[in-house]
Amino acid sequence: MRALIDTCVVIDALQSREGFEKDAQNIFLAAANNAFLGYITAKAVTDIYYLMHHYTHSDKMSRDTLNKLFTLFDVLDTSGIDCRKAVPSPISDFEDAVMTETAIRSEVDCIVTRNTEDFAKSPVPVLSPKKFLEELQAE
Repeated sequence: MRALIDTCVVIDALQSREGFEKDAQNIFLAAANNAFLGYITAKAVTDIYYLMHHYTHSDKMSRDTLNKLFTLFDVLDTSGIDCRKAVPSPISDFEDAVMTETAIRSEVDCIVTRNTEDFAKSPVPVLSPKKFLEELQAE
């Protein structure tokens, strides 16, 4: 399975966000065990750096975190065409629409996010972290 992991799930794992960390960290473990092919977007990389730097107050720690992420997840480029196609998208949150267009172009099987409601109109299947882990176990 090829899954695009949303920024919120990555940050849940990295910052051990209470109530969300278990499933997010299990997704990291599944990626490390090659249970699926995981991806993040290039746009997410800059957001993750920013959020981790704000959390750690350390450029070095934030960059080290990115290097570790790159061993678990490949990075999908977001292209200009993804941005242009997101403008008329029925997905109301523009950032989510851009991610969806990147997912479509990259032919991933699903998007994994806590914000499933924001992706209700996505043509790409959208799974919560819990549901994604259940599907991985069922395979």
